[in-house]
Amino acid sequence: MTSPNLPLRGLRVLDAATFIAAPLCATLLAEFGAETIKVEHPRGGDPFRRFGTPTKRADSTLAWLSEARNKKSITLDLSRPQGAALFKRLVAISDVVCENFRPGTLEKWGLGWEALKARNPNLVLVRISGYGQTGPYRDRPGFARIAHAVGGLAALAGIPGEVPVTPGSTSLGDYLSGLFAAFGAMVALHEVRQGGGGQVIDIGLYEAVFRVLDELAPAYANAGIVRDREGAGTRNACPHGHFPTADGKWIAIACTTDKMFARLAEAMARPELAAPDAFGRQERRLAARDEVIALVAAWTGSMDRETVMERCLAADVPAGPLNTIADIFADPQFSAREDLVSVADPEIGPVVVPAVLPKLSGTPGRIEALGPALGNANDEIYRGLLGLADDDMAELTRAGVI
Repeated sequence: MTSPNLPLRGLRVLDAATFIAAPLCATLLAEFGAETIKVEHPRGGDPFRRFGTPTKRADSTLAWLSEARNKKSITLDLSRPQGAALFKRLVAISDVVCENFRPGTLEKWGLGWEALKARNPNLVLVRISGYGQTGPYRDRPGFARIAHAVGGLAALAGIPGEVPVTPGSTSLGDYLSGLFAAFGAMVALHEVRQGGGGQVIDIGLYEAVFRVLDELAPAYANAGIVRDREGAGTRNACPHGHFPTADGKWIAIACTTDKMFARLAEAMARPELAAPDAFGRQERRLAARDEVIALVAAWTGSMDRETVMERCLAADVPAGPLNTIADIFADPQFSAREDLVSVADPEIGPVVVPAVLPKLSGTPGRIEALGPALGNANDEIYRGLLGLADDDMAELTRAGVI
């Protein structure tokens, strides 16, 4: 199944997690060649199978097909002694385990770090939870929306004085955590290859959110600045936000320097706006933020979006349309970069999903299959990899372990 030139060929990953965060880590590794085994409960599997838009496949939504790609599914009840024993056998011949149970759950099943490390000293264990494995909040339930709140992002999102809003996707914190986890897994695997042995990667969802908030922490620690909802703009630059156009659409403009604003002033045919005694310096624009934004909005609102884009680009002003997904499907940049790929599912037919990132020039990743049917690899893994006999398989099935 795996192409021989993929850079992570030879790695085996056990994805014992649910929903997005830790499973995304496993998916990213799978896209670059790791054999990734999705370990799911025999009764229903990962609840993410039922999250999102339904499909003709009874056990799979479109979200599942996209995010569980390149994985093999096995069913296994880890809470049962027989299931834990089988999992340990798989751990002994694997490189990475991804999990996102509540802290203490694996330990309750006899599958904590010490037990797994005893079976495989070189194991990398990726653990993602709402608040991490330690601290006073470790036992609290956590989801991405809660992480956005606790991590400091949600307080910044929305119109000043109004209700804080969801910053984009409600799953953003899950995806951020999965990305940090994949990076951590590769760092830890490199340490294993250097002879250092296995280790635990411990990520709280809120920590991944907090890590991407630029100067939020030092600005408070050094200057006592508490940022609040900033609407479509930002505290540090102006004009830097979203502006309406005459055809009922929106455009993003980002002038982070005085030179960029001077270019915008030229595009607006108002070069005098960039004079030093007008708005040519960032501090003057920030002090007169409302006036500057009103001037730019009046200009963008006098033309359709295509015309505004043409004038901005002609003047080398950073600008871009606020794309809907329909816009994205028609966008030539997405097409040229092959950011959308169509993958065939035997039951559903072609499904368009986001392409693999990052793009490697020599050993690019690939999507070989969409999210698997529940237990589609039971025979391959249990009979083929672990050597279980027919009688063993029948008894484990009868007992509900697999």
